[in-house]
Amino acid sequence: MKSRYKISLAAVLLGGGIVAGSLMNNSVNGASSSGQPGTADDPVVTKSYVDQKIAQAIKGGVPASNTSSKTSNAPATNATSNTTASGASSAGKASTPEQTEALKVVDVKPGQKLIAKAGSEFILRNGYAVVYSMDASGAIDITSGTEIVHNQAVEKNHLLSFPREGRGIQVKEGQKFGLVVMVRGGYTVQ
Repeated sequence: MKSRYKISLAAVLLGGGIVAGSLMNNSVNGASSSGQPGTADDPVVTKSYVDQKIAQAIKGGVPASNTSSKTSNAPATNATSNTTASGASSAGKASTPEQTEALKVVDVKPGQKLIAKAGSEFILRNGYAVVYSMDASGAIDITSGTEIVHNQAVEKNHLLSFPREGRGIQVKEGQKFGLVVMVRGGYTVQ
């Protein structure tokens, strides 16, 4: 008698749990499907739309249609000046200045200096570099929040900002390997 009571009690509890679970599942499913994809509640967007909005936010709210026409002409001129810059730097002469918002990878050989235009940013990726400056000030290491003056070492993967022209980085004296630097903004290789 007691085993029949236990079996029936277990069956009632199990059945009640299944009914309660299905009721709870229906209410959860209903809450998640309030908007159909493509409606005002749940819009479907394309990758190009998202890229356009991101570019607009980065540029400070300028409409992306204006920036796309400006940037479509810029890569062609930058690509040609980049080849002349690398060609001139291999010849050991000063390269043409380059102004761009995109990051460029620049190789600096021993004995050369990478001179920044006002407002440019550098990230040293490979090699041993020191700051080059004609005056008492140098570069701002944004990553560590310090100022690096002439002939002080530059740490790898730190973002450097150059507030004025004529400052830059060069290969540390005694090093036989060059530098790999990511550059945003104008620069020359001397």
